[in-house]
Amino acid sequence: MWKDFKEFAFEGNVMDLAVAVVIGAAFGKIVSSLVENIITPLVGMLFRGVDFTGLKYTFGSAEILYGEFIQSIFDFFVIAAAIFLFIRLVMKLKRNKDEEEAEELEPQEALLTEIRDLLKEQHERENESM
Repeated sequence: MWKDFKEFAFEGNVMDLAVAVVIGAAFGKIVSSLVENIITPLVGMLFRGVDFTGLKYTFGSAEILYGEFIQSIFDFFVIAAAIFLFIRLVMKLKRNKDEEEAEELEPQEALLTEIRDLLKEQHERENESM
């Protein structure tokens, strides 16, 4: 049983998953800081102070803090937009790199195709002469 657990924990995808979780947590802190310290104040300046946290409804002695909920939804959309733009930028850079690599391969492929055609012609001429 210990051997099976050891194989599972140290040889499988568990280590990759652990690294991904740690990096994801660190990235989450970066995104949260970006939203709280940069994006939200900028959006607040545009809309003259976006802060829903003070909105509440008092019913007897109970307070319903619906402003906190609205602020969480707003933060979610800002975080989602920031991540979307970041991923889109990374994919665009990757696509440009892939296109450059493809352009480098095209002359090689053309040469290989030409060599193949010449060998095929040579083989056909040899078969005709026999």
